[in-house]
Amino acid sequence: MQSASEQLEILRRGVEGIVPEPEFLKKLERSVATNTPLRVKYGIDPTGIDVHLGHTVPLRKLRQFQDLGHTAVIIIGNYTALVGDPSGRDETRSALTEEQVAANAKDYLRQVGRIIDLERAEVHHNGDWFGKWTFLDVLNLTRRMTLGQISARDDFSKRIKAEKPVYLHECLYPLMQGWDSVEIRADVELGGTEQLFSLMVARDLQIAEGQPGQVAMTMPILVGTDGTRRMGKSLGNYIGVAEDANAQFGKVMSIPDEPLRQYFTLLTDLPVSEIDGLLSPGVNPRDAKELLGKAIVGQYSGPDAAAAAAAEFRRRSEGLDPEEIPEKPIGPEVLDSAGRINAARLIVALGFESSTSNARRTIDGGGFNYGDDRTVMKDPKGTIPATDGLIVRVGKRKIARIRLS
Repeated sequence: MQSASEQLEILRRGVEGIVPEPEFLKKLERSVATNTPLRVKYGIDPTGIDVHLGHTVPLRKLRQFQDLGHTAVIIIGNYTALVGDPSGRDETRSALTEEQVAANAKDYLRQVGRIIDLERAEVHHNGDWFGKWTFLDVLNLTRRMTLGQISARDDFSKRIKAEKPVYLHECLYPLMQGWDSVEIRADVELGGTEQLFSLMVARDLQIAEGQPGQVAMTMPILVGTDGTRRMGKSLGNYIGVAEDANAQFGKVMSIPDEPLRQYFTLLTDLPVSEIDGLLSPGVNPRDAKELLGKAIVGQYSGPDAAAAAAAEFRRRSEGLDPEEIPEKPIGPEVLDSAGRINAARLIVALGFESSTSNARRTIDGGGFNYGDDRTVMKDPKGTIPATDGLIVRVGKRKIARIRLS
């Protein structure tokens, strides 16, 4: 095991705050002296099934702890997900059913396993303890926090000032998240900067139960591919861990220049000196993005797939079709009596747009062409010949070869 100071230097990278930091160093020193790994907690509420790169920021830090010899403890929040984390929210989350949460949880671990070594990790569901509680147990937990403490937290305070409702069940969330730390005796908990309140509630609960209080390690919020808002599934600005190599690489190449340093720091292991060189004046940001794309794709699909995705992106950037074009079957029901097909209906049938109105807007904007000569369709209500093997293109990345069935 490396020395405490060496570990601290490694673990500090990309971290927003360590609270309290002197105590964290002492925990590391005790861990090294006694050869006892720290128990490092990270909780995930299975509110959806797509783990994206924003989620991987604390997960990568958790993997760093693992590689340094510590124990990763993953909490699948199947009960906290029923409440909904209010941290950083300006309104109440939509309620999920137990069935939805259970279905989401199954796929979460598979995706998380691409980052964390699950064979060396502990995995717990907080329903294992909360599911056994009585109403009296819940009442006793609520005695650990005052209404003043709850209403003072930033997200609740903003909602109250804006006259937006704060429901009582939301007030339980930090207490439930905190009790998870009591159950698994966490030494460190990882979370986003907006979760510091809940992480410190956990510390207070542990101390009240006679346990050493955990240290909170907060991570920055990764911005999405739009370069401004936090990465999120609902915002459509995310890069999914389970997406294929070409999709991941293309999305990386689409991000603005401004968040490149954050992406390199939080999502790769490149030394800071190399990052400084890549982002120095005079260096083409496109070269930096290509290296970033290869690094990210390589983590999830391997270096060969990363190199192939980079080559494929260059082909598409030069206006060339990809080497492999997916084939899509088209049935006779979408053809007219002349054997032609409405372009907007075709775009929807291929799954490239969700509605014909969206498809017509794409056509009207010049975003649809077909055939080897790339004929651009300009009439939103126009038709094209339905020829077996015809190549159709929507935008810069969507392409298919029609197979008449």
